Amino acid sequence: MKIFLDTANLAEIKKAVDIGICDGVTTNPTLIMKEGKDYKKTLKEICSIVKGPVSAETVSLNAEGMVREGKEFAKIAKNIVVKVTMTPEGMKACRMLTKSGIKVNTTLVFSANQALLAAKAGTYLVSPFIGRLDDIGEKGTELIREIRQIYDNYGFKSLILAASIRNVEHVKEVAMMGADIATMPFKVYEQLFNHALTDKGIKMFLDDWQKLQKQLKK
Repeated sequence: MKIFLDTANLAEIKKAVDIGICDGVTTNPTLIMKEGKDYKKTLKEICSIVKGPVSAETVSLNAEGMVREGKEFAKIAKNIVVKVTMTPEGMKACRMLTKSGIKVNTTLVFSANQALLAAKAGTYLVSPFIGRLDDIGEKGTELIREIRQIYDNYGFKSLILAASIRNVEHVKEVAMMGADIATMPFKVYEQLFNHALTDKGIKMFLDDWQKLQKQLKK
């Protein structure tokens, strides 16, 4: 499973790329607004740091507007993937952009039926928002299982990008269920590396090392 960061913070992206585990980035106007930066300039900077897909979200509600924005985004860098919403207009835009050779990420997906339609429209990525389903009392990760089965049943090539990830348990569950990608905040990314027994083991090794050095000095 690939790991994406859901952020517009360049420092966070650089840290993850430096570690060597960052396969792409998803972002949107809200995340970039939080950074207080220009949308297109920030996208260009992110694309210069990350070699993998960088999702850029359209804001138009009609297909023509989405396609127009998408084509502008595609000029920024070769690794741009255009985000469109899961609506009839979004799926119309998805087909038009895909025919133009532009990859699409269908966002705000909350059901297996929506994911089925997105795949039939030719989307490159489909983004089920599992955390938001949890918020309304549903089991968000179960949606990943359903989509995986449908895509495998019919040989759809669209990739499942688990979005709205809130914690490390989400990451583990979507990986077990066969998601192709998980996109997450940097805080969750950092937590993936952590375990109390790892910290305990490191402390034990260091303590033993110090004891050995003292013994050698005697």
